[in-house]
Amino acid sequence: MDYIKLTEYYQQLEQTSKRLEKTHIISQLLKEAKKEENVEVIINLVRGSVFPAWDELKIGVSDKIIIKALITSTGISKDKVEKLFAKNGDLGIVAQELVKEKKQTTFDTKKLTCNLVYRKIRELADLEGEGTVNKKIGLISELLTSASPQEAKFIVRTILEQLRVGAAEGTLRDAIVWCFFSDKLKIKYNKDNNELIIPEETKKEYDYFLDKIKHAYDITNDFAEVFKIIKEEGIKGLDKISLKAGKPINVMLFQKAKDINEAFEIVGKPCGFEYKIDGFRLQIHCINGKIILYTRRLENVTKQFPDVVEIIKNGIKADNYIIDTEVIGIDLKTKKWLPFQNISQRIKRKYDIEKLAKEIPVMVNVFDIMSYNNESLLDAPFHRRRHIIEKIVKVTSDKLMPIKQIVTDKLEVAEKFYKESLEFGNEGIMAKNLESIYKPGSRVGYGIKLKPILETLDLVITKAEFGEGKRAGWLSSYTVSCWDKKKENLLEVGKVSTGLKEKETEGTTFEELTKLLNPLIEKSGGKEVIVKPKIIIEVGYEEIQKSFEYSSGYALRFPRVIMLRSDKGLHDINIITDLEKIYEVQRGRK
Repeated sequence: MDYIKLTEYYQQLEQTSKRLEKTHIISQLLKEAKKEENVEVIINLVRGSVFPAWDELKIGVSDKIIIKALITSTGISKDKVEKLFAKNGDLGIVAQELVKEKKQTTFDTKKLTCNLVYRKIRELADLEGEGTVNKKIGLISELLTSASPQEAKFIVRTILEQLRVGAAEGTLRDAIVWCFFSDKLKIKYNKDNNELIIPEETKKEYDYFLDKIKHAYDITNDFAEVFKIIKEEGIKGLDKISLKAGKPINVMLFQKAKDINEAFEIVGKPCGFEYKIDGFRLQIHCINGKIILYTRRLENVTKQFPDVVEIIKNGIKADNYIIDTEVIGIDLKTKKWLPFQNISQRIKRKYDIEKLAKEIPVMVNVFDIMSYNNESLLDAPFHRRRHIIEKIVKVTSDKLMPIKQIVTDKLEVAEKFYKESLEFGNEGIMAKNLESIYKPGSRVGYGIKLKPILETLDLVITKAEFGEGKRAGWLSSYTVSCWDKKKENLLEVGKVSTGLKEKETEGTTFEELTKLLNPLIEKSGGKEVIVKPKIIIEVGYEEIQKSFEYSSGYALRFPRVIMLRSDKGLHDINIITDLEKIYEVQRGRK
């Protein structure tokens, strides 16, 4: 497929905020992609990433490199490029405008295809050694020299992994169903009123296809692989997908309960209660003795946690497995468990890792297992998975252990365990159905988490404002949003501007958040900017109130930033029903 054709689909996606319309547009693109030999190229390009999150390869291109490539390929001055960037906050738009008026002319241009663009962008990750920056500038310039203004816009955005066309996971999943099965299911999309028409007789089958594709994606984290299997073997081909150590799966997520009685109602009696630790979740893979660590966002952090690798090598009696763990920092003097922020700084660190590991040693708590000796345990009952954990984990004081657990059907026993966990400094407890399977990526009632009411919320920053006085130049007030699962969009819940520090030694700073948010600015007006929803912060508050000011219908009273949650992604933030539950519990207690 010619790249210009793909960018026309990008343009259509950009021009609508309607999820169903986006699904329709992508499904039409996928119908064309079915004819292509390398269909994975088009699917990954529409996702906006040429590498999966778990791949160690990274494009590694900064705004500065793009600016230099634009200067090289267009012949336009650095001053003008930087002014345009300051005005737009989007180097894709800058590229589009500059290519329209470029001074350089060259006969060495190529027709851009999706395959060529994809291959060249992936090549950026392979460049290393002396002169790497100049090599990257040269490769990007080569692409931009051959690009039309519209192509330039999306090439730059793809390189920076800021595509901004709204091809979310749920939208892609639905688009695959529409692409392959719209005729069979007799489904139709009515653009005039933005309505999906599904006949009653095919509704169950439609939901079945959605579930099959979601499950396949949760295991593979690769829509291209899922698409290719359906194309070649049909929907039943997805049944052959199995777990592979070394390739992370989406972790199982848990809903909340207001108290232990509700926990019993959701998961049944008896159930397993476990400590809910304020730690750092790691999915640990072992392939023939080789250890790989992934965050809950599926980032490979093996190099950042050599101490965890050593603990696991010495403490797990097996050569092939996938386990779910929570890693906690240990205070060297008191031996007490430390909260998440004490080790979270290691996620992005490249230097002084051994020094940090000595300053704050860690302990690994194993709470689930998804694969053992190359056997998938996703469909095994939880009590069997727990039995395997206890069999293969060599308990080592302050280093490694299965998460502390009790099994009971008695309220008073569970309440005593809950109190014990809180007194130990933990967030709360988990309650798990003993017969439940491991369901990647789902909050389905197989397990719940129980924390004290008025728990903190994980929210995404969607807008920000530049400060004044000593905060001038910093983005210092942040509009935060939660997720609406039904409508698959973000809902604002308030503004937060307190809790951050001015010095790095004191915690998360205004300067740190400003640096993270600046590249994500999509639109600016006066002091306020709209940012790509990517930065997650943990927010504390006094209570949740009804409010017409924000799109969620709620507002946080006296919100404050607790910490940056760099370990969490957009799918990890709190959902609107969480706020509704907390609000209702508050009302009942007044």
